[in-house]
Amino acid sequence: MKAIIATQAGGPEVLEIREMSEPVTAQGEVKIRVKAFGLNKAETYYRNGAFGTINPEFSLGIEAAGVVLEDPSNTFRIGDKVVTAMGGMMFARHGGYAEIITVNKSNVQVINSDVDFVLLAALPQAYLTVWGALDRTLNIRTGETLLIRGATSSLGLAGLTYAKARGLSVIATTRQESNVERLKSLGADHVLIDDGEVSAAVRTLYPKGVDKALEVVGASTVIDSMKALRPWGEVTVVGLLGGAPVIESFGLMSDLPSSIKLSFFQSGMLGSEALPLNASPLNWIAEQVAQGSMPNITSEVFDFDDIRQAHTLMDENKAIGKIVVKTNSN
Repeated sequence: MKAIIATQAGGPEVLEIREMSEPVTAQGEVKIRVKAFGLNKAETYYRNGAFGTINPEFSLGIEAAGVVLEDPSNTFRIGDKVVTAMGGMMFARHGGYAEIITVNKSNVQVINSDVDFVLLAALPQAYLTVWGALDRTLNIRTGETLLIRGATSSLGLAGLTYAKARGLSVIATTRQESNVERLKSLGADHVLIDDGEVSAAVRTLYPKGVDKALEVVGASTVIDSMKALRPWGEVTVVGLLGGAPVIESFGLMSDLPSSIKLSFFQSGMLGSEALPLNASPLNWIAEQVAQGSMPNITSEVFDFDDIRQAHTLMDENKAIGKIVVKTNSN
């Protein structure tokens, strides 16, 4: 099988397509023929060496969409359309940048929709993370107001489109004026230009504050996001676009408003007992996207052989949406 590996830490030029042995399916695993996969910042961080030693024995990638080739437990049927995310992909096993992978059974979800694989590949990591953050952590409800910091990231766009589908009012932020219309076209009720402080502008729109906040930028803006919340409001951090996850000299009394709840949701929980994939709304989301009821957040689609170009675009931060790569097995 063909797999994309990083030969060493560096830029897109260190990515190579190699012929590798097909992985053997162990108990508790499912073998999948990958049809397409989405790109994530985690993979560029890994490629750059930010996560430590690079293992050229494993392909990159933390998500994939494809069909089941083998399942020793008979939980899944041969040919089932499935998605997978996390569960040690890229670090302890082949990631999604390969034609064939084996993954933990608990990190696989059957998709019943007729949605095509390119559209489907844009969904798992982003929308499963949003599900964990918005539904399980923030417990969102129809009619609430939600602030999304870093809304033009693929995770931010997934949060925006999912929240709108769930009946929330959304304030989206971006650093670029040129992104305003894109966010409005995806359903944002209000778009604010983010210079690091938007809480005053939020309270101009909602004087009592918003109900919830999804923080994709991270430590550099979360204190300001908390200032935008109503009493008993909640914010969860899901991204680190703004840098290291450290807040220098954080004062519980001076920086954490009274009654505000601050949490962090990490997608490593996906597929665990606490967050089983089969409890997620991903099938419903896939069907909504297939029908056009929810916007498609895919930005660019590349062929497998063009992985370096895809990573270059990711590094440039110019793609407003999800970058998807098709494998040669389509």
